[in-house]
Amino acid sequence: MKTPKLITIAALSAGLALGTIAYGHEKGQKEASINSSDVPQAVQQAADKQLKGASIVRWEKEGANFEAVVSKDGKEWGYKFDANGKMLGKHSEASEKGEKGEKY
Repeated sequence: MKTPKLITIAALSAGLALGTIAYGHEKGQKEASINSSDVPQAVQQAADKQLKGASIVRWEKEGANFEAVVSKDGKEWGYKFDANGKMLGKHSEASEKGEKGEKY
């Protein structure tokens, strides 16, 4: 009777592993690099005001939101804005990539 338990445990483990992989893949697809010309003017103006002259390395689109990625003190930071230019948050790009970093 131990064999059915092992099969059940193996099936559950495989299902969880595949679910985790699928979730991670889906999450990665939500984020896409875009040209600054594709960023709404309100978002660009809000970013310029918030970043106080820091240079934007790239823009990313995440669902309906936009993220300005900035290089500062040797680290990359992401500043997230909605389509109207409201700042939604700031985070370390290192933490997004699974590296050690702080999230704000």
